[in-house]
Amino acid sequence: MSEQIPTSDSSAPHDENPLLATSGLPRYDAIRPQHVVPAVRHVLAEAREKLAAIEQNVQPTWSGCVEPLAQLGRPFQWAWGPVGHLNSVMNSPELREAYETVLPEIVAFGLRVKQSRPIYDALKTIREGGEWQRLDEAQRRIVATKLLNAELSGVGLDGEARERFNEIERDLSQLSTDVSNHVLDATKAWSLVIRDPRDAEGLPHSLRQFAAQSYNQAKAADDAPGTAEDGPWRITLDLPSYVPFMQHCRSRERREQAYRAYVTRASSGEFDNGPLIVRTLKLRREQARLLGYRTYAEASLAEKMAPGVEAVSEMFERLRAASWSHAGQDLRELQDCAARRGAEFGGGHHEEDSGEAASARPPSGEPELLHWDIPFWSERLREERYGFTDEELRPYFPLERVLTGMFGLAERLFGVTVERADGEAPVWHPDVRFFRIFDEAGHVASFYLDPYSRPENKRGGAWMNTCFDRVREDGQVQRPVAHLVCNATPPVGERPALMTFREVETLFHEFGHGLQHMLTRVEYRDAAGINGIEWDAVELPSQFMENWCYHRPTLLGLTAHYETNAPLPAELFEKLKAARNHLSGTSLLRQLRLGMTDMALH
Repeated sequence: MSEQIPTSDSSAPHDENPLLATSGLPRYDAIRPQHVVPAVRHVLAEAREKLAAIEQNVQPTWSGCVEPLAQLGRPFQWAWGPVGHLNSVMNSPELREAYETVLPEIVAFGLRVKQSRPIYDALKTIREGGEWQRLDEAQRRIVATKLLNAELSGVGLDGEARERFNEIERDLSQLSTDVSNHVLDATKAWSLVIRDPRDAEGLPHSLRQFAAQSYNQAKAADDAPGTAEDGPWRITLDLPSYVPFMQHCRSRERREQAYRAYVTRASSGEFDNGPLIVRTLKLRREQARLLGYRTYAEASLAEKMAPGVEAVSEMFERLRAASWSHAGQDLRELQDCAARRGAEFGGGHHEEDSGEAASARPPSGEPELLHWDIPFWSERLREERYGFTDEELRPYFPLERVLTGMFGLAERLFGVTVERADGEAPVWHPDVRFFRIFDEAGHVASFYLDPYSRPENKRGGAWMNTCFDRVREDGQVQRPVAHLVCNATPPVGERPALMTFREVETLFHEFGHGLQHMLTRVEYRDAAGINGIEWDAVELPSQFMENWCYHRPTLLGLTAHYETNAPLPAELFEKLKAARNHLSGTSLLRQLRLGMTDMALH
């Protein structure tokens, strides 16, 4: 199902380079790694000349400062935006090399713009003078944001301090790229081939089929093909494979093997991110101190809604205290479930504890659950308590039906219609879909959907990023275009893509981000959609959309059994709704630990 981007040693002339387009959608089907360096350098050269002209003629007005800056960034929508996108969804050694060749030049130019004293002084004059009163709310937001970004980008630094700041910024951008590449490479490098049917006991039929297909795609030429019934089965660290394996595999030894591989990805050998993380933390701290902040956390929160590190720490503690007893109860219920089913894990030795930590320890003689046991027994407890499994739900959520229901919800909520437009836009992979959005006035936005896991060249997780922003230029409105990227379970054989309920929630989440980007009415690029919004507020629309997955009319509209076309039975919906907060104390405690660790490191 993968399609690598072909490469060539030759550089295409400018008139044949798809990254030098200035209109239309990106030509994803034509972009090749050899296009990247010449196109980006050409655009950068022109942008440097334009920046010099802006600085020479800058005026402390909207039209004399902010509008020219907006025009400066326009060519990068075609020359650089698609490159970063493809590096995430169609990664290859050739594309990596091209991307990393020009990345330092992109970073340097961005700093050059933000550190421009003539532009910064003009923006300050706008904010402090009579021009400010003539600006609308969005324009004021843009000016204020640009000033803050400039200050956080070292506009106030001179001489050696500025040189060091810029050196750190270039190093951090490369370190971030290296870390992501290592995670992708380490994920690809590990797999577990199961040949003994006893080790596959408990695996649902859908995972057996998926794992057999994965084995067939990766097997050596002299191996016999696997089947869904008798294996071999290939388990990977990609979530559509890893998560159901950890939930259903009855072999504790195999679960431990997969768990340890997953949590130690990119932590040793050629993909070891450890030294990169340490260096990143040191550079971030040094950079923050150059700006006058005590810590990087303080510098980061300067452009977020949270008022400061102390307020974040207080929030963490309030939520931790509220969730601790519930998480302890969750653990005891999991231990009881395991004990009822005759689990024998061994007691294990613990140092003497007191207080909250001791309350989470299992009583003597009860099973000791370790990390690779929690997903498995969580599913068993949910089966006991609510009488269903994810696998029972999956047949009712074929992707096409989920999309139809989700688009119907968007029409009810926002008065827009979503129409399939496959074939009307070049795409980077055959699985990618293209859609257009219409309101009563006509076409307002478009988006790509890349729905399936592709572990060989696509990074994990799910995200929305912008292709084009909404902006009015020369009297014409550029319609916004979004990329919605998920890593859901792909089709297996002749069976369509059947989603877990969590994958459905994730799709709704990313669609929420996409709607915020696409339905904006703001016509200034720097305040349209998610632009200019504090990063700790940008999740609100996505969470809003997720909640509709528990609204009965909406959920039933998402479902149709892929074989019978029957909707989700009412009793299954009630069970799903009842299980919404299953082990929620544990889930919240996990999220808090992630956030608290991040804050402590910074």
